[in-house]
Amino acid sequence: MEGEICLQSSLLLLRSVRFYLQVNTCFVFISISFLNVFLLHFADLKIKNVNLEESKNLERHRTEGFSGSKTLVVRRGVPIRVSVQLEGRAFDPRTDTLRIKVMLGRLYVVMPVTFSKKVSPRCWMAYIDPEDLNPQNPSIFISSPASAAVGCYGFQLYVFNQGVKKTCAFSKFILLCNPWCREDAVYIRFEDQREEYIQNDSGLLFIGTTKNIVSRPWSFDQFEPGVLEACLNLLQVSPQHQKNRNMDYLNRKSPIYISRVVSAMINSKDDRGVLTGKWNGSFKDGVNPSLWTGSGDVLTQWAESGYSPVKYGQCWVFAAVMCTVMRVLGIPCRVITNFNSAHDTNNNLVIEEYYSETGQKLKYSNDSIWNFHVWVECWMSRRDVGPGMDGWQVLDPTPQERSGGVFCCGPAPVKAIKDRRIDLFFDIPFVYAEVNADVHVFMVSEGRVVSHSKDTERVGSLICTKAVGVHRHQNITGDYKFIKSPNSTLSSRSSAMSEDSTLSRGSGVLVVLDLCKVPVAGEPVHFTMKVKNKHRVAKRMKVHLNAQAKEYNHSPSDTFWERHGVVQLAPMEVKVIHQQILPAEYENVVGDDVINLAVVLEDLASHERVLASEEFNIASPQLAIEIADPDSVVLSREQAAIVTFTNPFSYPVSGVLTVAGAGLIQGKVNFRMLPLHPGGSVMQRITFVPTKLGTKMLQARLSLSDINSAIRGFKMVSVCRA
Repeated sequence: MEGEICLQSSLLLLRSVRFYLQVNTCFVFISISFLNVFLLHFADLKIKNVNLEESKNLERHRTEGFSGSKTLVVRRGVPIRVSVQLEGRAFDPRTDTLRIKVMLGRLYVVMPVTFSKKVSPRCWMAYIDPEDLNPQNPSIFISSPASAAVGCYGFQLYVFNQGVKKTCAFSKFILLCNPWCREDAVYIRFEDQREEYIQNDSGLLFIGTTKNIVSRPWSFDQFEPGVLEACLNLLQVSPQHQKNRNMDYLNRKSPIYISRVVSAMINSKDDRGVLTGKWNGSFKDGVNPSLWTGSGDVLTQWAESGYSPVKYGQCWVFAAVMCTVMRVLGIPCRVITNFNSAHDTNNNLVIEEYYSETGQKLKYSNDSIWNFHVWVECWMSRRDVGPGMDGWQVLDPTPQERSGGVFCCGPAPVKAIKDRRIDLFFDIPFVYAEVNADVHVFMVSEGRVVSHSKDTERVGSLICTKAVGVHRHQNITGDYKFIKSPNSTLSSRSSAMSEDSTLSRGSGVLVVLDLCKVPVAGEPVHFTMKVKNKHRVAKRMKVHLNAQAKEYNHSPSDTFWERHGVVQLAPMEVKVIHQQILPAEYENVVGDDVINLAVVLEDLASHERVLASEEFNIASPQLAIEIADPDSVVLSREQAAIVTFTNPFSYPVSGVLTVAGAGLIQGKVNFRMLPLHPGGSVMQRITFVPTKLGTKMLQARLSLSDINSAIRGFKMVSVCRA
């Protein structure tokens, strides 16, 4: 009995203990949970990490090409999305606030982070999408104005709790102009133009003469390593920035200002510019301008040298490098060639040329006509000069004349050039003369002028650029000048002569020089001399034919070929005389130069003279490039190509083959070519591994050791994903 009582007492005690433990465990659990909530509420809110969401921002801002940059690259007028990882506790919009400070040099703006998605294209704003709020990992959108200054920005993110700053984080981004944004001054309407004038990293430059336009491949290289940084540093090195940094930053919102700075900084006449120009003499202490194949080498060499000018450039190099810089900065840009470009030194819109009585061109005038001159056009609005002047603007970085005390040119509205609005900014009279000057040709004998003619159509006879989306030239002459006749842009000095020409009047004889076909290296130059006797009496004429080699921007050198004779003309007779210049007579003289061909007819009875002249270049052979399997070129997989050269010259040649291609080959690959006999062919196999998607240019250049000439070729390669 006593045992049963003890057992029951023990069971009651155990039940009491279990109940006590259960009650106290629950109390402890409730206490700990309450304490956790209390601590989390009053814990410090800290920023653990700021994620710039690079891939999404690059895609949204169309800056995927700059994915190799260490700093995020974005365009103004489009929000930047930033993800913030917090620690300590979640973000509470009732007690916590966020602020962002954006800095450019010593300039800055501070903005609160709001919950309104309404932004203004005219001011900096930041917001969180209230429909997509993650308290532990909020996403913030930073919206820049469409007129924000171009440059490298820093930004700080601050967290405040009840008005007290708790923590902050720092990061950077590069801001460019935005031709996709309607509110931006560089907005361009059509997508294919934005692709061509901003995103395309290769193209063609056009040189030569109107009789034989030479397409020179060029790699703009805007997405190659180091080029973005060099272009931004160009603005930092400029005299404007060194003189007043704050003012320079404020002015960088304007593409007008940026373009003038860049135009001056591409040449090194006044500053620590990119290129030194040289048009004659030896290039042994630098690079012959004809050997550059892309802008990347020029810009990176300049930056790596501590901003010492690169040797050497000529007009097409200056222009192509500027095109790269403007495309990098987000300003649509294209390279323009003006054939028969006038350099009018005394601003009278007249270029004077002089010939001897035997057809030799003389150096009697400081005025000159370059066979071609190359500049750029940039697309922007021009509210500073009034309505109707938006669109393409001429900018010329080749140092020719000072503008505002500095060697630069433009921006000059193309519409203002056509309308001769010389009262507007900038440099319109100079550019107008380049495309519109009249040419007065004088023939002199024994110190006196014996004949004179006037040509109003030769200067600016063809103005062209690369067409959008295709590899050929586009004639834009009509944008610059009023064309008098459908064929006027193709007329030459000889074929343009009419019966009313002051040169022909009185002599009663007309003469025209005409090339039978485009001259090709290694073949005779065939041309005809067409002579017409307008009188009803027979005439006996002395004939002087003269050929001189000349560089595209210089007066001719000495005569290398000439012929003399007498021609008999019956009354009203038209006679066609065939002539040729053999390869052996021009190969060692001409190279990449131009031939000035002239004929003088002298009436043996009256001693009256008539002149016709023509300038042309010899078409160089092309390197042939074939891709081994063009349909299977994919990213990061080795591909092969074959480069073929056939020697068209009458003597053996040797040289160095250089192959390059932005997005295809890192740097350049060189191969030495042993002497190749006339008519012989050589093939070189190359391999490359594409690193970028899209259509890329593979280009090759054969620099010949024996003559002053380079042979070129290119192939467009479409790179796809694997």
